[in-house]
Amino acid sequence: MDLQRPVAPAPYDLLPPVPSFTVTSTDITDGQPFDRQFTADGESVSPQLAWSGFPEETQSFLVTCFDPDAPTPAGFWHWTVVDLPADLTELEQGWGESDLMLPGAAYHVRNDGGTHDFTGAAPPAGDRPHRYVFAVHALDTDSLELDADDSPTKVSFTALFHTIARAVITPTYQR
Repeated sequence: MDLQRPVAPAPYDLLPPVPSFTVTSTDITDGQPFDRQFTADGESVSPQLAWSGFPEETQSFLVTCFDPDAPTPAGFWHWTVVDLPADLTELEQGWGESDLMLPGAAYHVRNDGGTHDFTGAAPPAGDRPHRYVFAVHALDTDSLELDADDSPTKVSFTALFHTIARAVITPTYQR
């Protein structure tokens, strides 16, 4: 099924520019298809992510995964991890399963599927490849002072005013 929609712009291209740093993964590759285990067709396991080169003044991190190609006016948020400590530079594979896997005061807000965890890629069958934008935001505050029931959109809006740098890696998936 080709839903005949124009390709959405990369979501962070629409925001004020900030410096970049490096995000890498042993599980996903920028511009390449996801392995099945990271999808709803597999196990919905969150991939490993590591980052470096962020500003020295970073006080915390926000990690998100967003599908701008979802057939909705607002895309689809797959993962949002808030208040990660500044001394953390990696999320191990599977840490998206629950807050118990996260260090310190870090927590998940609900994704667009309504759960507080990572939900794997699940584009409509036959649709074009979807992009899954994993972003690590370096923030100038140690807490966004939000609640686990806040939406990923509210988190992203609040973080906009605290983001001092951002790193992105974007795998794809198609059914």
